[in-house]
Amino acid sequence: MKTEELPTASLKYPCEFPIKVIGDNQEGYLPMVIAILQEHVPDLNVDAVTSKPSSGGKYLSVSATFTAKSRSQLDDLYRALSAHPNIRWVL
Repeated sequence: MKTEELPTASLKYPCEFPIKVIGDNQEGYLPMVIAILQEHVPDLNVDAVTSKPSSGGKYLSVSATFTAKSRSQLDDLYRALSAHPNIRWVL
């Protein structure tokens, strides 16, 4: 999902925001996604981050829900995640 496509008309900040990041299932992928999340969400509860491999094992989805404080925070987070070459989709 491109940043300009984020549905924000109904969002009022701060709000709980779920995110799912899907990418290549390789060593270091999960810690890398968590590091990017923590860079933009310093108070992220890492214990609440979950991951699940695809049925074929090629991809790994990482899900987290956090308190989004602003539209700019979400925009910056989506840009950082989408720019990484091992991340395929950000939902």
